[in-house]
Amino acid sequence: MTRSAPAPAELLTIAIEVARQAAATAHRMRAEGVSVAATKSTVTDVVTAADRAVERQVLDALHRVRPDDAVLGEEYGAGKGVGAASGVRWIVDPIDGTVNYLYGLPYCAVSLAAEVDGEVVAGVVRNVVTGEEWTATAGGGAWRDGRRLRCSTEGDLGQALVATGFGYDPARRSHQARVVAELIPHVRDIRRLGAAALDLCLAAEGRVDAYYEKGLAAWDQAAGGLVAAEAGLRVAGLRGRPAGPDLVIAAPPALFAPLHDRLADLDASGGP
Repeated sequence: MTRSAPAPAELLTIAIEVARQAAATAHRMRAEGVSVAATKSTVTDVVTAADRAVERQVLDALHRVRPDDAVLGEEYGAGKGVGAASGVRWIVDPIDGTVNYLYGLPYCAVSLAAEVDGEVVAGVVRNVVTGEEWTATAGGGAWRDGRRLRCSTEGDLGQALVATGFGYDPARRSHQARVVAELIPHVRDIRRLGAAALDLCLAAEGRVDAYYEKGLAAWDQAAGGLVAAEAGLRVAGLRGRPAGPDLVIAAPPALFAPLHDRLADLDASGGP
């Protein structure tokens, strides 16, 4: 780290407070009724008024406490502070799992991470409905409700419960469905829950054994990916590449290689 950047714990304290307030707003707006404000990549890829309101709240809150930082958000992109001299960039997904939120399914979250000089050093993921909250700092472990998290120790792919997700483009979904169809005979079962940040957090505490998905943006994986890594999961892409839009795999060390190799054989990072 450079530029006398704040300690990860300090950034996490800010992130937790901002995320809790944002989750409260999202919860209140859901109770008041949800409307679709726009669509993005396809007509099924929705944005609600709450997505925009919550992200604006987060941006304003961060600007008040750290006005010189950069912010990257799902709805407003790279806003004020792009290339900030502070070296700190916040990465926010105001409501990860928007379709779940729209339908009233209790699997959606506010995700907020702090990145210093390109490295994610602090993150929080808070379930909007249940209030469950996962946190992590680089080198400081992953936590929920005061309990340090440890990932699954499963090493047998055939016994692994694996979470995944799908994109919104029909052609991409078709490719991803073929991958799942070929993978499922080789694992215990598949779960598709609809919020990447929460999938990563569930993997961090062993409520699923592993997770993979193609097409994740920075805001989908920044905070949840840190939680997963700090809980002992290996978080990476295929063939030595870092986790990114091509593919994110999060698996216990003993499970990573067999899952990776199966996904590579199935061209999980391919297709549209």
